[in-house]
Amino acid sequence: MNINNKTVLITGGGSGIGFEIAKQLVAKNNTVIITGRTEDKLKKASDTLPGLHYIAADVTKTEDIARLKDHLQTQFGKLDILINNAGNAFYYDLNEVTDLAAKALEELQTNYLSIISLNEQLLPLLKAQSEAAIVNVSSIVAFVPSSSIVTYSASKAALHSYTQSLRYALGKIGNVKVFELMPPLVDTEFSSAIGGSNGIPPSEVADSLLNAFENDVYEIHTGNTAYVYGLTRTAPEEAFNVLNK
Repeated sequence: MNINNKTVLITGGGSGIGFEIAKQLVAKNNTVIITGRTEDKLKKASDTLPGLHYIAADVTKTEDIARLKDHLQTQFGKLDILINNAGNAFYYDLNEVTDLAAKALEELQTNYLSIISLNEQLLPLLKAQSEAAIVNVSSIVAFVPSSSIVTYSASKAALHSYTQSLRYALGKIGNVKVFELMPPLVDTEFSSAIGGSNGIPPSEVADSLLNAFENDVYEIHTGNTAYVYGLTRTAPEEAFNVLNK
């Protein structure tokens, strides 16, 4: 897939993986718009990276999604690539956690349901292009759950399942490709509570996505995800132990 001179929207693009992807896409002469809930963070990112556009929006809110769509249509006229990167996670021990259902609902809303809603609203813009793409950022835990992020893992497993079905459905149309980016532990502020400093740099995740774009690799097993995925096929108990040791 050609990834030059495209109009790209990245949710959760103010830091971490989203910002690294934005940097690489801006360098390839793309028009990149990032979105997130915190305007100060978005502005800081935009000031750091000349040419980066932003709009503050909460993708869990219907009215914000409608505003995003209107902004894309009126200010940019089109959308070629949608990267669903925004995420939410709670870290806890299942033996001690309280309000688990409320935490799970919040994670599902951000990590799964909001993506379905945003895809639905923006698909008409994507379908209008001769070549377009959706990228759903899931995780290694879509294959094997982590015992410290239990309901986050479940939300990513749901996203993985939905992504497979979406790829099949849009494949019948042909012009909207569906990618799933599946990183392992990444060294970002988002993952600091579970030892993110031991993870791979976010630039490595961005590299793997751009390589997948160029080679039409639709399920992207970045870093250790490839190893763990292989174990799930041959030794699922060992795969679980690797991720939860």
